Amino acid sequence: MFEKVCKMLSDQLAISVDTIKPESEVVKDLGADSLDVVELMMTIEDEYGVTLPEGDVENIKTVQDIVDLLEKIAK
Repeated sequence: MFEKVCKMLSDQLAISVDTIKPESEVVKDLGADSLDVVELMMTIEDEYGVTLPEGDVENIKTVQDIVDLLEKIAK
């Protein structure tokens, strides 16, 4: 799951997969802005055929937060 999220972030933000760590903050460390985050969430929803709960999305700070959210939804 982590690898898939890294690939999505890499594609979305035009950064190297090697720079992405679980503890990386999507905005602060990876340089995403609010539009990038929204687009990433839409990509995840399309990719996995899910709807991400609004409250959960607001709590996403790190790459690991995204992975945890996807694992929770996948169950």
